[in-house]
Amino acid sequence: MLAAPPATRNVAVIGAGPAGLMAAETLASAGVTVTVYEAMPSVGRKFLMAGRGGLNLTHSESLVTFVDRYGAARDHLAPHIQAFPPSALIGWAHGLGQETFTGSSGRIFPVAMKASPLLRAWLGRLNALGVRIETQRRWRGWDANGALTFDGAPLVTPDATILALGGGSWEKLGSDGAWATILAARGVEIAPLQPANCGFAIRWSDVFRDRFAGAPLKGVHLTHEGHAVHGEAMITRDGIEGGAIYALSAALRDAIHRNGATTLMIDLRPDTTEGTLRSKLAVTKQGETLSNRLRRVAGLGPVAIGILREAHGVALPTEANALAHAVKHAPLTVHATSPIDRAISSAGGVRFDAVDDVLQLRAMPDVHVAGEMLDWEAPTGGYLLQACFATGVAAARGVLANLGRPRR
Repeated sequence: MLAAPPATRNVAVIGAGPAGLMAAETLASAGVTVTVYEAMPSVGRKFLMAGRGGLNLTHSESLVTFVDRYGAARDHLAPHIQAFPPSALIGWAHGLGQETFTGSSGRIFPVAMKASPLLRAWLGRLNALGVRIETQRRWRGWDANGALTFDGAPLVTPDATILALGGGSWEKLGSDGAWATILAARGVEIAPLQPANCGFAIRWSDVFRDRFAGAPLKGVHLTHEGHAVHGEAMITRDGIEGGAIYALSAALRDAIHRNGATTLMIDLRPDTTEGTLRSKLAVTKQGETLSNRLRRVAGLGPVAIGILREAHGVALPTEANALAHAVKHAPLTVHATSPIDRAISSAGGVRFDAVDDVLQLRAMPDVHVAGEMLDWEAPTGGYLLQACFATGVAAARGVLANLGRPRR
């Protein structure tokens, strides 16, 4: 267990999202004087936005499976998540008076199903710990003497700094990625910021776009280059988005970068085999239109029939074998990601090679990084918030360890 450093030590935490506030709590609980600087007029704006969908805090699956969700960043994040696992996050929420429950999908939510009660209780705890929060303090980097510079605030020279400025999505909520230029100028290696958990552009026909923009596509099976997911999507005027799409977004995005475009395959009736569908479609009624036949026999709604025509052309095959195959294999060409500012999260950021095992920048001693600033991505389902909380704890513990050593 880390020994508390002298209370006269002070740490600046820049960014008042989940990673920054968790770092502040960890430090203040150990007796450190902490000031949190936030560019926006209030704290936790993206956290509150996430709460509108129920605030999926974490997931109940095994820790082995859990850490695999981080893909290429697995080995870097696993030690931090193992040190502050989902059970610790749940216990932390309970300590703030926010009971949780596990949904049928294994996702874990607060009973209140929103972020505001938890954030209020959290800010009360931080206040009791003596954490000072200064809003409307946009960080601009360091001056020639190494002091932190802010808009509308005097220079600050803390004993250590934790950067928790978020990624590059949802600029209006405070995550604009402007820190990347500041750190790159200091010799920190940055992977380009890219949209993650995002929608994708598809060139719909005018008829389809005007009729179905905003319509849900339910109970479909999506496949892309060996990756498969079952779920729902939403048609947009420019393309497609939604939970099932987000789960494939990393693979789709990378394929577009390689090839300029890629193919997303949709099974519109995943609950029915192609053979069964073929047999049903072979039974026809005299004078029945193809659309009515698809509704009556295949159980396809108007949106699914529209997708079928977008994928295979307006003149669909009428023969049962070909039609059944078309329903089970509807290819859509996606050619671009949605803009990063519309993405749920972002990929890229400070490369893990640029930090040590306590998330301290190798190029800048006594500066640590936490949250979505680091180069990782994960699907929705509780993995995003869990990693932000866990790296906030890890960065703070790294600071505590370093504060007990002679200053460099």
